[in-house]
Amino acid sequence: MSIGATWAGTHTFEAAGLIEATSIDQVQDLLTTTDGPVRALGTRHSFNDLADTAGTLVTVTGIPANPVLDERARTVTVGAGIRYGVLAAWLHERGWALHNMGSLPHISVGGAIATGTHGSGVTNGCLSDAVAALTYVGARGAVRTMSRGQEGFTALPVGLGAFGIVVRVTLDIQPAYTVRQDVYRGLPWAALLDDLSGVMSAGYSVSAFTTWDEDTVQQVWRKSRVGEGEAPGPDWLGSRLELPEESGLVDADPAALTVRGGVEGPWLERLPHFRLDHTPSNGDEIQTEYFVALEDGADALVAVRAMAADIAPHLLVTELRTLAADDLWLSGAYGRDTLAIHFTWRNRPAEVAALTPRIEEALAPFGARPHWGKVHTMTADAVAAAHPMLGQARLLFDALDVDGRFANAHLRRLGVRS
Repeated sequence: MSIGATWAGTHTFEAAGLIEATSIDQVQDLLTTTDGPVRALGTRHSFNDLADTAGTLVTVTGIPANPVLDERARTVTVGAGIRYGVLAAWLHERGWALHNMGSLPHISVGGAIATGTHGSGVTNGCLSDAVAALTYVGARGAVRTMSRGQEGFTALPVGLGAFGIVVRVTLDIQPAYTVRQDVYRGLPWAALLDDLSGVMSAGYSVSAFTTWDEDTVQQVWRKSRVGEGEAPGPDWLGSRLELPEESGLVDADPAALTVRGGVEGPWLERLPHFRLDHTPSNGDEIQTEYFVALEDGADALVAVRAMAADIAPHLLVTELRTLAADDLWLSGAYGRDTLAIHFTWRNRPAEVAALTPRIEEALAPFGARPHWGKVHTMTADAVAAAHPMLGQARLLFDALDVDGRFANAHLRRLGVRS
């Protein structure tokens, strides 16, 4: 049986089989009537072998989402397989919103939270930070719900599929809001490095794009909540608003991007970079990403920029984003306000494989943490040094799954499972 590959083709799955579950009962049946390893497969937006297994893959994207809105608690409970863009539309129709979105609205809730996926904003936590509770099927088929505040809960939202198959998730919500998106070009590097936190605080969600070898930062996308603070002006820190004919992103179809130019619109149509009704991002690419403390961000950028001449020929674009500190054990932003340094590479595996260790060496003094779902070469010792709660997370995962059914080569290689 050919299961295929990840979305960008960076990993071909080696699992023995794939179960496309249509009910929670079916997931339970798989775990109670069969032996051997099992792993959850989402919308395949990872770039490594994190989701793979020597046994059986099970996807919950076909289980009905059955959203349940609790306006008093300000939460929504929904099937883990639903895509963020679909959930966002359902919430918006009822006057509610999520705190943030990733750049792609096509990713599943379960897969995104499990890997610590994020949007941007110095006051916005990663997507996993909104998890108030989750329901999962354990190694022996029992269904269990864990809620915020319970002992061990902070290990589970960014849980890497290491403890069970998550089937339902409860997320914090807030009243719907309006956002405008303004794109600036030509921000001087000195302006970014002299006040990185200030630049990245210039909107509700701010992203900076660069290929590292430019004289100025290529683009800065400022997503501002309408009615909060002053509207962005035409000039900002030596940069300028982009012209209509400039609208676009490297190798991306302009029609696939969300509306810019300061046009006000619903949160779900401005916070992502890409529209739900278009093919996600580039596809023919490799991605890597590292998280450093925001207070170290400028020095980290200088260290990477020293390799600009080597990086630029193989890069589509780098995106810089921020995350607020959280208490989730395996989050990239655990315990510290964070700068995320993301590389979208051309599909050149050999060149990326040569550059990645050099970038990791440059970022090592800043305690860089890798994005769990993207390509990196960090060792278990390096990951453990960057993630202070990794050992405790491993103990909990091993206790919840004593037979190692949800472990795989990737998790063992990084020390997430014994």
